[in-house]
Amino acid sequence: MKLSQLDKTEFEEFYGFYLGQLDENTLLLNELKKGKEALKNYIENLSEEKGLYKYEIGKWTIKEVLVHITDAERVFQHRAFRFSRQEGVSLPGFDHNTFIKNSRINNRSLQSILKEYIGIRDVSITLFETFNDDELRLKGIASDIQWSVGGLGFVINGHQKHHLKILQEKYI
Repeated sequence: MKLSQLDKTEFEEFYGFYLGQLDENTLLLNELKKGKEALKNYIENLSEEKGLYKYEIGKWTIKEVLVHITDAERVFQHRAFRFSRQEGVSLPGFDHNTFIKNSRINNRSLQSILKEYIGIRDVSITLFETFNDDELRLKGIASDIQWSVGGLGFVINGHQKHHLKILQEKYI
């Protein structure tokens, strides 16, 4: 599925910001694979000391941003899976600040963060490979917002791209 094939009813306006990080010809699965390599390369070039850097008081450390990317992907892929199975229940939102606050992430190594990220991204790739075009169009409600399975996949891609851009512009 190409981003240009996504209908405006398949994602909420706020999340359109993340989709704006992608070219309209972006292919969902290709971007999941490219994004995996991009974030992997970024993490592999960081020192443990740099992982604890934050560019301003009150902002997250690099490690916290990296785990936020993984946490959000885990939530979005879970939603996509449940919508694809047409469960028909509304799913709750999540508080990304609470997730980070309770993660103890700054005590973990970058290698452990990378291992977790690769595991989560590999699950996303495998999951989205199983969906056909009809399943990518299936919709559900999460955080009181209507999403499609494909829309969630593109948000995973755009969300990571957005945060990687911030890491490259403000943290390095």
